[in-house]
Amino acid sequence: MEKLREILRNKWVGFGLTATLYVLWFVVWTGNLWLLLGLPLIYDFYISRLFYRHVWSRNAKLCERSKLYKTAYEWVNAVIFATIVATLVHLFVFQMYVIPTSSMERSLLVGDYLYVSKVTYGPQMPNTPLSFPFVHHTMPFSQTKKSFSEAIRWDYHRLKGLRKIKRNDVVVFNFPAGDTVLLENQAVTYYDVLRSYEASFGKEEGRSKLNDAYTVISRPVDKRENYIKRCVAIPGDTLAVRNGDVWVNGEPQEKVPGTQHQYLVQTTSPLTPYAIERLGIREYSGNRVGYDMFLTEETAEKLRNMDNVTMVRRYICPPNNDVFPQWETPRWSQDNYGPIWIPQKGTTVALTTKNLPLYRRIIEVYEGHTLEVDGETIRIDGAPATEYTFGMDYYWMMGDNRHNSADSRFWGFVPEDHIVGKASFVWLSLEANKSFPANIRWRRLFRKVR
Repeated sequence: MEKLREILRNKWVGFGLTATLYVLWFVVWTGNLWLLLGLPLIYDFYISRLFYRHVWSRNAKLCERSKLYKTAYEWVNAVIFATIVATLVHLFVFQMYVIPTSSMERSLLVGDYLYVSKVTYGPQMPNTPLSFPFVHHTMPFSQTKKSFSEAIRWDYHRLKGLRKIKRNDVVVFNFPAGDTVLLENQAVTYYDVLRSYEASFGKEEGRSKLNDAYTVISRPVDKRENYIKRCVAIPGDTLAVRNGDVWVNGEPQEKVPGTQHQYLVQTTSPLTPYAIERLGIREYSGNRVGYDMFLTEETAEKLRNMDNVTMVRRYICPPNNDVFPQWETPRWSQDNYGPIWIPQKGTTVALTTKNLPLYRRIIEVYEGHTLEVDGETIRIDGAPATEYTFGMDYYWMMGDNRHNSADSRFWGFVPEDHIVGKASFVWLSLEANKSFPANIRWRRLFRKVR
């Protein structure tokens, strides 16, 4: 054992082990050869000690002379070290995420705190590496001041992960429609508001009035809001929704426990608060004899068996212009959608003015080409185009609370460069309407996300 300690204390052994780990993690895994410039620093730390002799030795002398300086130095050193380690873990390993809305009920509840694995699909290198640590896009105690600088911008690069996204994985991703934001009203989607203005005032005037009413800003991919949904279709799949049920490649989606739909419920007498709580119904409106309720199939069946319930019927949305790609004439709805093909990297599709609305945002926004339409002629980057080859994989995300979820049915495909990680397990769950410790949902702690 003592001999092993002697070997490990050898400066050349320390240099070799550290350099090997550094190259494997920061050079090979990231694929960034510029990081090889870090090797001379490691060599100096273990072998040449030039920095210590000419610079750091002065710090050691100051620590010997002044206890106050030594204490301050130790605190600053600890804070910097903790910040660096936490930043590396957040970037390469995992991040925490809290469920803010009911779009995933009852699979995930509002107040669930999740461990989100970045290793599963491979961590993504940041687009904006210069940013304030531990915050997303806005500085603490501010609603408008951004927390990052775009002086340095990195192209999309994802490190190798354990596996690819599978159907029915619960995925955290950057909100695709969050590239443009109304700074004074960030809770709404810019494109929804823009369509409303254009419908009221016309295309040009509507956009002008919106820009006058709000401060419109853009955000890079890694600084857009984080969303969580279930991936129901992967690249190359064909998806359809029929009367609220998802079909992929002609087969019904694998049953997901906890999936909810909106139901119309009629009764002969009001449902008591006790009965509603006992059934686990968390979202409903109405009273006395008519209700709108968000229910699982199992809960709907329990309601049907109650003596004072005369009707329990799933609500089916009619065709409307709210769903992607917002056709001029309503064709689809949240409950009867598609079929739609999910783009796959390297696959070529024929382009026409009829199917262009499905792929226009991909071509212009996600993959950065210019696109013009002149009658029936489509031009990409100035050249006539009758087909298009996709540069990235895309995914289709939907919430388990099917009638109360803003998902791919409203804003379309999720590009691979927007993927953050896989929701792995619930490490804490808090009920908002209760006080501590009654607000802790003990049964949900460390529950695997399915």
